[in-house]
Amino acid sequence: MLRFRWIVSICFCVSAFASSLTSSQDIVHNSASRLPRWTTLWQNDDYKLHRHVSTCNAYVLQHGDETLLIDLGDGSVLDQLTANGLKSPQWVLFTGHQRERSQGFLFLQPGQSKIAAPAGERALFEDPLQFRKWYPSLSDRFSVYGASYVRPPQSPIRIDQALEDGERFAWAGLTILCVATPGNSPAGMTFVIETGDECMAFCGGLIHHGAKLPNWFDSEWDYGFGKGIDLLLESTQRLKRTGPQRLLPAYGPAIDDGAEHLDAFLVKLTQFRKRYIRGYPVFDMTNEERDPISQPTAVPGLARVSKHLFKLSDSRKGWNFAIIMSRRGHGLILDCGLLPQDMLEQMIVGMREHLGLKTIDAFWISHMHGDHFLLGPWLREHYGAQAWTLDRVADKIENPRHYDYAALIHAYANGFDGMPIDRKFHAGERFRWEEFELQIDWMPGQTKFGCSLWLEIDGKRVVFTGDNLFGNPADPTHDGHEAVVARNSCIFEEGYLHAARYLATLQPDIVMGSHSYLMPDPAQFIRRYESWSETIIDAYHDLLPGNHYEYRFDPYWVSACPYRVDLLGRTTAQTEITIRNFRSQPQHHHVVLQAPPGLVIEPTVLEGTVAAHSHETFPVRVKLAPQVDRSRLGDLAMVTMDITLDDERFGQWFDFLIRIGDSAQD
Repeated sequence: MLRFRWIVSICFCVSAFASSLTSSQDIVHNSASRLPRWTTLWQNDDYKLHRHVSTCNAYVLQHGDETLLIDLGDGSVLDQLTANGLKSPQWVLFTGHQRERSQGFLFLQPGQSKIAAPAGERALFEDPLQFRKWYPSLSDRFSVYGASYVRPPQSPIRIDQALEDGERFAWAGLTILCVATPGNSPAGMTFVIETGDECMAFCGGLIHHGAKLPNWFDSEWDYGFGKGIDLLLESTQRLKRTGPQRLLPAYGPAIDDGAEHLDAFLVKLTQFRKRYIRGYPVFDMTNEERDPISQPTAVPGLARVSKHLFKLSDSRKGWNFAIIMSRRGHGLILDCGLLPQDMLEQMIVGMREHLGLKTIDAFWISHMHGDHFLLGPWLREHYGAQAWTLDRVADKIENPRHYDYAALIHAYANGFDGMPIDRKFHAGERFRWEEFELQIDWMPGQTKFGCSLWLEIDGKRVVFTGDNLFGNPADPTHDGHEAVVARNSCIFEEGYLHAARYLATLQPDIVMGSHSYLMPDPAQFIRRYESWSETIIDAYHDLLPGNHYEYRFDPYWVSACPYRVDLLGRTTAQTEITIRNFRSQPQHHHVVLQAPPGLVIEPTVLEGTVAAHSHETFPVRVKLAPQVDRSRLGDLAMVTMDITLDDERFGQWFDFLIRIGDSAQD
């Protein structure tokens, strides 16, 4: 019912939406310092090829006054067709689903242009809100642990022809070969045209000039295992076999030395993959490699690290639980999740019987991921235990639906909408618990929303580091690095590199990672961890265009909080848009917020300057339009953010959601 109501609302409001977009489009064009450009790239006696630059490259194949478009951009290419005496396009062929390639769709004249797109992405075009969840889960299609990696159009686009790999599409005497080239997009497609001695490949987001990737986050499809990279490698090989002389990508300049660029891209991706993928079997390490010093206890599944420190034994590897026990029998749990509740209860009963545990005062949470506190509510209810964490982590635990990050608690357990934090520590705060002096520090890495807890215990300096590093310190081939996941919010300078340098300064005797890892004598291991962090930064600089890799790596440099804005039972709500500047000089921004008809955004345009290496946050109000029939709007809507930074137009890269009705999909 939800999808039907949404499509009905789009049909009902399409003319109003086109009208509102026209005004927004004018704002974008008039303010952007990089204006759309029209260039003739090639011609022979029968055909011409033009490129129009807006939010992407829109390519115009011309035969007489007839035209075919490959990608559309913001729609301003249509004005250029009129200005050059050309007809509206008979066909628009999309190389991939990303909305900056199609955001001008509603400027097409109804009935004049047909739409073709890769068959594997038909649902992304025709049912885009299927891939934006109010209730995300770990297993959502096209997501990394609940955070979507696709960027579909704001409203449905009906596909007239779904193109298959190897299909030959005919237009005006030309034969266009459809070649599946996924990697930047789940079913991305390249269109190859041979005309005489010329072989041209319209390759979408597969490659950028300089043998680079147009961005990272569109190719990150899993939790650090490199599925997107592997498909990019396969797709590049497949395209190379078609023998293109010229590559015409969706972003950046044309590539005249196509074969050489593809060869260089293969080399670069292969080298990058070696740095990116952890080169040792963390999940298959022996028990001794995972923990060489702990000893068994009388409690099944529990091992003793030292007199007052215990953790899960390796028979229960992968779960999260460790505990400090004081002389008086008070317990402080370090992360708690993934193991069954009855098993935890049995361990606590066993610790009471055999080890003298009397009460559990608190449980500390290392970072925002739900698998580290799934049993927190149970510990609070049954033992009165408090929840402790760093202040900058707390809101992701208390209000997870406000964010679009991977592996938040609501993705693990639908209906678990957050848990209150009883004590929120400041970075560097030192405090006494029982006979111990403890300190909680900001320790990013896997995510910037993480912390460490460390103390001197039983003659050793022990630091608890969450999921930031894993491996066997005694093995010189292990460098400690954990998965790189952009949707964790993990810019390296405020992530793994910071973590490595923090640990080098702390000089712990034991690093205790989550998931039952214990890493003794880690000094050399930490040095290797720092070295890897530095080299992966270099690798991303080499892989991505521009001088600041962060803009092509981070899917949150323009972001809304809350990401999910609730209008259920209300007519107005508020969110905040944060814009980051990664540069060493001020950055000018122009962001147009575009909502579906029936919704009003105030203000519509955010324009200003953000100081170097900082961010600015802007309040935005969302409300129902006056006298709108709520039932005609559907239950869920998407607001897109059309971004221009200085002289670079990105288009509708990012979005946020609005819940309107009570049947938002689960």
